[in-house]
Amino acid sequence: MSEWNRRTFLKTTAAAGLAASAGTLVDPARLEAAPAASFSIRDPLGVRDQFPVTRDRAYLNTASSGPIPIPVQEALTEYAYERMMYHDPGSRAEATLRARERFAGLFGADVDEIALLYSTSDGENVVANGIDWRPGDNVVIDELHFTTAFVVYRELEKRAGVELRIVRAVDGKARPEDFEAHTDARTRLISVAWVSNRNGFRHDLPTLAAIAHSHGAYLFADGVQAFGTFPVDLHAEGVDFACGNGYKWLFADFGCAPLYVRRQHLEWLQPDRFGHRQVARTLEGNAYELTTTAGKYEYSNPAFAPVVAMDASLGFLADVGLDRIAEHTHTLAQELREELTRLGRQLFTPAGNPSPIVSFYHELDPTTLADALANSGVVYTFQEDRRLLRAAVAMFNTRDDIDRLIQVIARLA
Repeated sequence: MSEWNRRTFLKTTAAAGLAASAGTLVDPARLEAAPAASFSIRDPLGVRDQFPVTRDRAYLNTASSGPIPIPVQEALTEYAYERMMYHDPGSRAEATLRARERFAGLFGADVDEIALLYSTSDGENVVANGIDWRPGDNVVIDELHFTTAFVVYRELEKRAGVELRIVRAVDGKARPEDFEAHTDARTRLISVAWVSNRNGFRHDLPTLAAIAHSHGAYLFADGVQAFGTFPVDLHAEGVDFACGNGYKWLFADFGCAPLYVRRQHLEWLQPDRFGHRQVARTLEGNAYELTTTAGKYEYSNPAFAPVVAMDASLGFLADVGLDRIAEHTHTLAQELREELTRLGRQLFTPAGNPSPIVSFYHELDPTTLADALANSGVVYTFQEDRRLLRAAVAMFNTRDDIDRLIQVIARLA
């Protein structure tokens, strides 16, 4: 067998399309053979070359799963080499520390307020299980929240006698005044999807935080559709807890979910599971002193490959700039909303909404529409029994991607 080294490994795995993790693969041979794109090469943020998926598709599905860029794929390939050769195992710990630091720096938190969990649902469970509920307490969510919240708090209703109060959406919005009407002295938690996966509606967190805190309650934000789409300062938002994941707008991978716990809550919010990772100091008699930072929610080893992807992706996002990403994607999303309105389509996403997600009633046969979009290379998500189509505009998308979707809708109308 020929001698293996890092360069040989990288070259061989790239040519073969070897999976370094569950992330999207970059196969240079396939890319070189790919036909020239049929749409414009305009690239306002200078990132399209880093996302090979753009070469043959109008990828409007980041709200479901974001494709990883080349720098993330390269980081995962290097990690796979290290795992194969046990070349530099210390790099795992370095990447974990760096990912935590980068997330805190990019999103306005302190490093010791950040834990790296496995999923956004983990974060919601940590918070829900850490509150000392009493029968008759209530939690307030809205109908635009993600499914996990309904499951978690319906279980709390059965186990702890907690009342789940659900704010109804009006014209695609969950309005602050309706949260206020549902909140009282027995409210312990308001939980929202910061940006809704259903229609992209974006909550005003400072307003919700003020409502929660005025009643002695806390605010949790599911940030999986928010982190990476606009500049964020978690301290300024007033939110008590927030959690996201790497596989959507952070362009990393499944399995690394940063949880933010505001410093003042670290002492009382206890972990809901325990393990070796939380140990700060070993005492006599097999007793242990646990860490007091957000690291106490990390009960076991992280999924190192997703952490490596997160580390690389956060560096990539910082270089591009969240302000630039927001300006570009929100402008394109507004243009998409305007075109759909011109075609007479009813929007589920509210007007003037500052997020990159657009959801609308297509009013077409879903099978015919799906076939036409597939033939045009448009990637999207159907919702609500296929009556709704959700498009998500990412940093690598252009007006030409939007036009490909609009042209199909117009042709079939």
